[in-house]
Amino acid sequence: MTYSSIEEQTQIYDDLTELYQQIKAESETEFKAIDKYIERNEFRESARNLFAYLALRRRDIRSLQADLSSWGLSSLGRLESRTLFTLESVIRRLGNTIGKDMEIEEPESKQSTAGRNRLAQNTQLFFGDAPRERNTRIMVTMPTEASEDKVLLKELIESGMNVARINAAHDNEDTWSAMIDNIHEVAEELDKKVKILIDIAGPKIRTDWVFTKFKKPKVKAGDLVRMTKDYVNLPALDDDIKVTIGCSIPQIFEQLSIDDPILIDDGSIELEVKKIGESEALLLVKRVRGGSVRIKAEKGLNFPKTEFDIDVLTDEDRKAIHFAVEHADMIGCSFIRTTDDIEEIQAEIEKMNRPLNDIPLTLKIETVQAMNNLPEVILKAGSRNPVSVMIARGDLAVESGYVRLAELQQEILWICEASDTPVIWGTEVMASMLDEGIPSRAEVTDAAEGSRSECVMLNKGSYMSDTVQMLNDILIKMEEHQYKKTPTLRSLNVAKIKLP
Repeated sequence: MTYSSIEEQTQIYDDLTELYQQIKAESETEFKAIDKYIERNEFRESARNLFAYLALRRRDIRSLQADLSSWGLSSLGRLESRTLFTLESVIRRLGNTIGKDMEIEEPESKQSTAGRNRLAQNTQLFFGDAPRERNTRIMVTMPTEASEDKVLLKELIESGMNVARINAAHDNEDTWSAMIDNIHEVAEELDKKVKILIDIAGPKIRTDWVFTKFKKPKVKAGDLVRMTKDYVNLPALDDDIKVTIGCSIPQIFEQLSIDDPILIDDGSIELEVKKIGESEALLLVKRVRGGSVRIKAEKGLNFPKTEFDIDVLTDEDRKAIHFAVEHADMIGCSFIRTTDDIEEIQAEIEKMNRPLNDIPLTLKIETVQAMNNLPEVILKAGSRNPVSVMIARGDLAVESGYVRLAELQQEILWICEASDTPVIWGTEVMASMLDEGIPSRAEVTDAAEGSRSECVMLNKGSYMSDTVQMLNDILIKMEEHQYKKTPTLRSLNVAKIKLP
């Protein structure tokens, strides 16, 4: 749009002012409704800004953004951590340009960095001091060998590991204790500090067992699969049923619907519900990766369109939480879906008579339901506990579809920045290098994108220390170019053009 008159410029000013007034009124009303429930004073301004950001993003402001950009005034695309401040600043610049008498006061300059400073403090709490040349920390999942192999731990810490993740779905308390003791001992020898995250397993739904009359129980599109919770009274297999799989969680069968999609083994097998009984369901195979795949026990089951009412904690999880409260710096909460899940975890921690403000929680976002409820669960957790978020992209991709994953992980980053919540970029980061010693081009790009988070997580593999070192180098390089969504505009390494 070409601005040819003061009238057109004034219209943009009026539109932006009206938007600001709506955002401020809505967000203040919503904030006041929960303010009394916020026990952590340090979270109060984070919550206030989150409400303002959400009020703005409920609206489609693309045309206004385009108009402002054409005038060279817009910074609305980078207002996550300073929503009202940004709107106030742009309105003031517009008003000064057109000579408008303004009711909106000039915001204090310190407000522009207040959210960023809160995020930095929260990041330090969760992941420790920033290394000298990068702000994004590195988390590494501990293999069982870490309970004995101090040389490996020394290599990982020297290469750049800042946080050690212990997966409570594997090993036991004795092994976890040995890992933690070794990590602390080696870190102290190296004059380093390494934070400990204990990741609680949560209600991961899996194939408990597999039964078939065929020697090689591979399935292909068009095959029928029975899913049941009852192994004792397993009905005789008829010729139409290729494989029977066990799933012992009764709520699955109570809450499924006809035509619901089901995915097995990270989406390798896509099925659809055709019939439902009290203790079983008949499934039709729709698609299979590679044409045919063998269904195995202990593989993940995902239900993209089904929202289950399942307890977020098993008995084993409750024991692991008690261990984590005593031995870890933060607790990873798997398969968070609703605020009820947060309350259940907080109630378990309170049984140990520990202040919730002393127990940082990492919320793993791995379902579409959790994504849809993300602002609510952040507010619920952050009101009583320090809170961070892990983008668990494996399960999230299976549930949402790989195309939508790209959108969702950006939305998580935006919402978390608006609430000053540190983010962990997880799942399959540099997976090829971990396993084979050489990364793919796409993995390097993915790791660079992870620099927009506060921490990048690596899994276990044969080349762990080499991968940590390469990730460290990538993050240092990206630190020179970008913070979150904002380019830092470091000088480019390009040759001077030689004119003829």
